[in-house]
Amino acid sequence: ARWAPVYDLIFSGPLYWGQRAAVNHINTLQGNVLEAGVGTGISLPLYADPLNITGIDLSEDMLKRARKKVGLKRNIQELRVMDAGDLSYPDNHFDVVVAMYMITVVPDPNKVLRELERVMKPGGTVILVNHFSANTGFRSTLEQGLKRFGHRLGWNPEFPKSRVLGRIHLPLECEETLPPFKLFTLMRFRKPA
Repeated sequence: ARWAPVYDLIFSGPLYWGQRAAVNHINTLQGNVLEAGVGTGISLPLYADPLNITGIDLSEDMLKRARKKVGLKRNIQELRVMDAGDLSYPDNHFDVVVAMYMITVVPDPNKVLRELERVMKPGGTVILVNHFSANTGFRSTLEQGLKRFGHRLGWNPEFPKSRVLGRIHLPLECEETLPPFKLFTLMRFRKPA
């Protein structure tokens, strides 16, 4: 709620590249899409019309802003308050699940990953976009220093890829680093049919 009024102003620039890359991947697919952690809905106008989009977020204040953005866009099925770690959707429900910039802000990333995998149909796609910590160099040192302020920042600056790759049972189809400054990574997984 505290971030909702200024979220777009502060984050639309840095998060643009990852949102654009994720939606470009999704727009080549078809079916029902779940965007977990949809926030203020910055990415919603980017989705192609044939897709059916469902967005969830823990914050009603964020969702109010998302609802204003989508207006009459017909492919938005619903925007609901929901915890990504406790989804009310049945198993094998969505063709595509995407979580952008969310996995390092949740209290239990493993629980969220299991839920995203659970609601994904066999043959479906999971796309994650996030900051993952560096193993060496200046960035690694900076992330180590910021780690103790994670609760104040609202995200975990030290979050290695192994926290994702070692926790879900989906084959990794592709991985790409994204601007700005290769700070973010897109991972695309496929659930076996």
